[in-house]
Amino acid sequence: MHDGLSIGEVSERTGIGVHALRYYEREGLLLGSVARGDGGRRRYSYEDVEWLRMCSRFRAGGMPLADIRRYTELVAAGPGNEGERLRLLREHEARVRAEMDALAESLAVIEYKSRLYAEHVEAGTASTLWTGETLSCMASAAQGAREQDRSAPRAFRSAPSPTPRPSTSTGRTPSTRTP
Repeated sequence: MHDGLSIGEVSERTGIGVHALRYYEREGLLLGSVARGDGGRRRYSYEDVEWLRMCSRFRAGGMPLADIRRYTELVAAGPGNEGERLRLLREHEARVRAEMDALAESLAVIEYKSRLYAEHVEAGTASTLWTGETLSCMASAAQGAREQDRSAPRAFRSAPSPTPRPSTSTGRTPSTRTP
């Protein structure tokens, strides 16, 4: 029997490793059982490949295996449960959007910090960054301007001014270095 694709061919087409493909099969993440060819070797259909690609996108987006399994069960059961399928998809969509929002805020902080460093490197004042002499991870000039700077990430614009930290036994303010 030469119909279908071998597990290696499916792995190449989907980017899913051979061991992961076997795991997906064991965990019930395929719509049906995988056909077997000569010698009992797996032979995947083109529909299996498309389903696996979709499952791979679900996983890449953080969908729990239990939700993928449930979605697979619902689709395999046929018509009549589309509302539950939609609920699963919408719940996952909301999780992905929340994660994207958090990543966008993180990116905004990184972009802001990159601009800050670029300005200080260009001005020759980069040595004042992260010295322990500033009250936070921002240069003091940026600190004072953050409420007015609309390009600053929300986390920086809305943060209250930092309170001075107590001096150490050397009389210096402890370093405020943060990763």
